[in-house]
Amino acid sequence: MVHWGRDINVQTLSNARDEGVELTLLDVREDDEFALCAIDGALHIPMQEVPRRIPDLPRNQPLVVMCHHGGRSDQVAQFLRGHGFTNVHNLEGGIDSWALMVAVSYTHLTLPTI
Repeated sequence: MVHWGRDINVQTLSNARDEGVELTLLDVREDDEFALCAIDGALHIPMQEVPRRIPDLPRNQPLVVMCHHGGRSDQVAQFLRGHGFTNVHNLEGGIDSWALMVAVSYTHLTLPTI
């Protein structure tokens, strides 16, 4: 079982995915942001929809929550912890850090400042 802190960085996420760690990556950005670029395999549920979609989220594996820079995802991660999720983690820096540090091919995209 993977034991991370409340926040994880993009390199930790990238390594976990490369190693085949079973996890769910929850992207809480809005539809228009998600359409610009997304990490393969991410579950997209915009932040405002998360409360009604709690039954759709797994509790039996790490749940990594991400947004553009990490602010909204941190709020969602805290909300989920308050609803009994014990293995939920915020992705520090969000997809912006992913694009800069892991998936350099994403750099051709201009991500909006939100």
